[in-house]
Formats: sequence, structure tokens, C-alpha cells
Amino acid sequence: MPPSESPFRAERTARDEAPQFVLPLVVRIEKAAPPARTDALETAARAVLVLLSDARSAGDGEWAQAVRDWQDARIRKVVRRARGAEWRRAEALPGITVTGESAQVRVFPPVPLDGWPKDLARLQVSGTDLDDPEPPAAADPSGPVLWLNPGLGMSAGKAMAQAGHGAQLAWWELSDQERAAWRDAGFPLAVRTAGPGRWDGLTASGLPLVRDAGFTEIAPGSCTVVADHPALR
Repeated sequence: MPPSESPFRAERTARDEAPQFVLPLVVRIEKAAPPARTDALETAARAVLVLLSDARSAGDGEWAQAVRDWQDARIRKVVRRARGAEWRRAEALPGITVTGESAQVRVFPPVPLDGWPKDLARLQVSGTDLDDPEPPAAADPSGPVLWLNPGLGMSAGKAMAQAGHGAQLAWWELSDQERAAWRDAGFPLAVRTAGPGRWDGLTASGLPLVRDAGFTEIAPGSCTVVADHPALR
């Protein structure tokens, strides 16, 4: 995608004059058993892919128009957290729950920026932070890896949204056959923080690169994620 068409540019464009949509993601965080950070990031990225590949998001599907309106703008994603009754209410709304090793993330069809369903609007968005009990294992170099910028400190919620952006950019770049193969395999992927030296090479590699619009936490134009899918290398 040419830089002039990037959905992440900080400056306003004609797209910003159209109604804006956002993709809601809700992560389940129970006090007694919070998910591991890396698993939550990977599950969020897979949730985005699951929604994009769902039949309801394509053609004349019931979510298709909302997905088109959302993808024609800035592909904003907002991650909120829920537990207990909050999570049960979120599960009752139309969407898809994706389960990782310890994480559950529910993704919903895009909604207007100022038109969230009340049971999602009341959920907290700030302060979503998680830890990894142990350092994640090295990523499989033969599979897709979403590399995070090692120089940015992002909350878990922010990093989940950025991982979702990276997965979406990779999806856009793949052929129909490559998309089907990834989907049929269950959307395997890893999210890892790149070493400083590797990050410099990744950003110059031509792989899909997320530049944040700067709405929250980090400066506009910051490079957050490189989507390293084998089919795109």
C-alpha cells in the first residue's frame, strides 16, 4: 500500500470527513487468572484475522458493510477488558470469541466511533496491562511473526491493537490462495519483540509496517509492528 494510502497516517485526509468506524476487541481478564501478555497479543491478532475471514464480513454478509466502511478509513481498533458478568454480557453480543492458551478475546463487527453498544462502551479501556510468567520461546522462523518495536513501551491493550493492525496488513498483502492456507491452518502466528539490530533491518525490508496514528500512548508516526509472513518475504 503506498504511504499516501496508509490507514495510519497522522495528518487528516479526505477519509476523515467520512463517518469513522472502530473494531472493538474485548479481552477477558479475571482477577484470579489473567492471561499471559504474549498469548493475549497473539490471540487478539488471530481474532482480527478470524473476523476478516468470516463469511459474514464478505459479500452480502451481515457484517460486510460495516467492515467495508471501517477498512476504508483508519482501521482503528480499541481493546477493552472485561471479567465476570461484564464478559458474559459481551459474549451475548454478536461477535466471535477466539481462545488462546490462556487468553480469550472477543472481536465484534465494526461500530461507529461514537456508537458503541452500551455493554461495550461501559468497559474500561485504559490500564490494561499483563505479564508473561516466563519469557516467550523463540518464534518459529518458518511461520508468521509480528515483530514489535523494542523502543516503545506499550500497555498490553495498546500492543494488542497494534498486533491486530500488523496481522491485518499481512492479510491485505496475501493472495486469496495464501489467505485460505493461513485460515485453514488456524492462523498460526507469533508476536515477539525484535532486538534493536533486527528491528532496523525489518523496517527496511519492505514487509508490511504499522505506523501508529498517535491517538493514544505513543507519538504519531511511530513504527510499532512489522508483519513478517513467509509468503511476503
